[in-house]
Amino acid sequence: MNAPHIPVLLDEVLAGLAPSPGETHVDATFGAGGYTRALLSRGARVFAFDRDPDAIRDGQPLVAQSDGALILIQAPFSAMVAELEERDAAAVDGVTLDIGVSSMQLDQAERGFSFQSDGPLDMRMSQEGETAAEFCNMADEEAIADVLYQYGDEPRSRRVARAIVAARPLERTAQLAHVVRKALGYKAHDKKDPATRTFQAIRIHLNRELGELVDGLAAAERVLKPGGRLAVVTFHSLEDRLVKRFLKERSGAMPSGSRHLPELKVNAKPSFEGVAKAVRADEDEIARNPRARSATLRTARRTDAAPWGDVA
Repeated sequence: MNAPHIPVLLDEVLAGLAPSPGETHVDATFGAGGYTRALLSRGARVFAFDRDPDAIRDGQPLVAQSDGALILIQAPFSAMVAELEERDAAAVDGVTLDIGVSSMQLDQAERGFSFQSDGPLDMRMSQEGETAAEFCNMADEEAIADVLYQYGDEPRSRRVARAIVAARPLERTAQLAHVVRKALGYKAHDKKDPATRTFQAIRIHLNRELGELVDGLAAAERVLKPGGRLAVVTFHSLEDRLVKRFLKERSGAMPSGSRHLPELKVNAKPSFEGVAKAVRADEDEIARNPRARSATLRTARRTDAAPWGDVA
C-alpha cells in the first residue's frame, strides 16, 4: 500500500522522535499513514489513532503487512490514555500529532470540508454528530459570528453570520462559499478566498479541534516514558499557540496558567525538557508539498516528573 499523500516535515519529525528498533510509538493522527510507515521502517511498534472510519478502513492493508507491529485504533487522540491502558501499553517512547484536517478529507468532495469542489456541508471527521449544514441552519446569528471570529479570525464575522442566516437553508459547500464571498465583496482576482476563514472556523468548532489538541497534549504527557519524545505538527496559529504555551509551561519557562491549560501547581516540576525551536518547511519541501507551507513542528522530551494532573 503506497501512501497517497506526503507527510509534512517527515525528516524533521523523525529527527525529533529518534525511533529505535523495539520501541513503542503512538501516531495520534494516522491519516494516510505516512508517519506510521516511517516509524515501522525504523523497527518501532506503532499504536495509531484516527477518529475517521475511512482512515481506519484504508489502513487495514498496512496493518496486515506489519506482522503485528501496527495496532490501528478508531478513537480521537484525546482517548489515548484509556485506549493504550486497555492494550497494556500505558507507557510509550514517542508520540506524534499532526493536527488538523487530512489531505484525504479535503480531497473528497462528499466529506464537505472544502469549497474547491461542491459537496454536502458535512465537515465531520468522525462522521458522527452535528454537520456543518445543521450548524449553519440551526445556530443563532450570534453563535455563528462567535465561531467565525474565534476560530477563523474573521474580522467581519457579524456580517458573514447575518448573511448565512438570511440565506438559510444551506446544504452544499458551494452555497456557503457563495454566501460568504457575496457578503465580503470577493473578486475573482483576490489573492485569498475569504470563504477559507469561514470553512476553517466551522470545521474547528464542529470537531472540537482545539479542545482535542489540549486534551491530546495532556494525554501525551501521561503516556510518555521518562526520555520519551513528543512531536507536534500544526497548521495555523491557533494550534501552534496552544502547543507553544503548553511546552513553555510544562518545561517551567512560563509559570502562569491560561484559560485553556491548568494552573501551575506549587509542587509541579517540569514534565518536559529539551524543547526545540519551532521548525518550518524549507522551499524545496514546499515546492514538493504545498501543504507544508503553513506547517510548524515543535518537539520536546519527557522528564521523569509526574504529569501535572497528578500533582496536588
